Amino acid sequence: MEFVTKVVECVNTFLWDYALLILLLGAGIIYSFSLKFIQVRKFGAGMKALFGNFSLHGGKGENGLSSFQALTTAIAAQVGTGNIAGAATAIASGGPGSIFWMWVSAFFGMATIYAEAVMAQHTRKLENGHYVGGPVYYIKYVFKGRFGKFLAGFFSVAIILALGFMGNMVQSNSIGAAFNNAFHVPKLAVGICVAVIAGIIFIGGIKRIASFTEKIVPIMALLYIIGCLVILVMHLPGVGTAFKDIFVGAFAPQAIAGGALGVTVQKAMRFGVARGLFSNEAGMGSTPHAHATAEVKDPCDQGIIAMMGVFIDTFIILTLTALVILSTGVLGNGQTGSELAQSAFNVGFGNFGNIFIALCMLFFAFTTIVGWYYFGEVNVRHLFGNCAVKVYAVIVVICVIIGSTLKVDLVWDMADMFNGLMVLPNLIALLGCLVIVRKLTKKSEIPMRASRATP
Repeated sequence: MEFVTKVVECVNTFLWDYALLILLLGAGIIYSFSLKFIQVRKFGAGMKALFGNFSLHGGKGENGLSSFQALTTAIAAQVGTGNIAGAATAIASGGPGSIFWMWVSAFFGMATIYAEAVMAQHTRKLENGHYVGGPVYYIKYVFKGRFGKFLAGFFSVAIILALGFMGNMVQSNSIGAAFNNAFHVPKLAVGICVAVIAGIIFIGGIKRIASFTEKIVPIMALLYIIGCLVILVMHLPGVGTAFKDIFVGAFAPQAIAGGALGVTVQKAMRFGVARGLFSNEAGMGSTPHAHATAEVKDPCDQGIIAMMGVFIDTFIILTLTALVILSTGVLGNGQTGSELAQSAFNVGFGNFGNIFIALCMLFFAFTTIVGWYYFGEVNVRHLFGNCAVKVYAVIVVICVIIGSTLKVDLVWDMADMFNGLMVLPNLIALLGCLVIVRKLTKKSEIPMRASRATP
């Protein structure tokens, strides 16, 4: 096990300290400038589309999902342990400044996820009466021949391992830890219960998954936001200090009381970008599988609404978690992950804080398990055909059970490694799609310009 730990640490050092910091931020910056900061220009349109399509009872599409269902399926994957345990881990390891770098990566990531959704829509296929799409489709679209097949295959294997297996182990690990801390329930028992319920939803396919997420995601997000706001109101003087620590810690961690636990600017960036990616998944190649299924008039329409997923995930939910942890003064107590988040909520809610986080973690992480299962399923079907889907589902269920009992640090590190490996082929493909996305965006904006010019 010690050897495995060292290998994982070496790979993560290369990926997250160097390669992905440059590639993720670089891709986001390139797309932001190329699309004239579409995340700013189309933000209002995205919010209007989000609330205009709000529904709890499904869509009308015959071959796909409604735009809102696709978004909630994507958000189900985005809003998970990264928003609670991930934010806490980032602050504990990278200091308060890591949150600033989460914001930076999310801002540019909104342009990246726009491109992912647009290309997923543009290259999707109709198979067995349902739309399917994702990175494997636009990878082979932009890269022909053996290189495209290799890159697509590498991505498929990586995402199955990263999300379907290792990622879902992380989610169940956080649920198990939270429930054990709140109710003293054995982690294994929690893992088995979660696995059984998840398995039932898996059997129903994308329609059942979408029906589940469109109802649960809005409710769970609203309840968590309310809980965070209550605590922040109770600790209002600490909110200003929290923002100060975030901005100071991003550029001068040693200026914070206690030396920001000895972190450096590079360390703050590393954990901020890594946990930010794990949370909002912009550039990772996961959410395009959901956005490809939406029935919209123009691919760019789903790209615009996809950006809202990153905004909700990082700028609202994750930020609220960070502010609660920092304003309540629990940072530096030796805890990390969901335990640190629970300590923060205990300050505001007493013993109910443990229960509140445990329940939120259950819904957040469970919806992520469901979303990540589907993303992996698309790639399993692409590689091995329909016959392998049931085998994949069984393995995911087993991973959920095993993950609930593992050591949290190793689980997170392995998840980071596999996430990084799946990001590489996706970003290479996205950079190759730059001209296509720009043309599709310009084409979608022509009718808008024409209508403005009409007297």
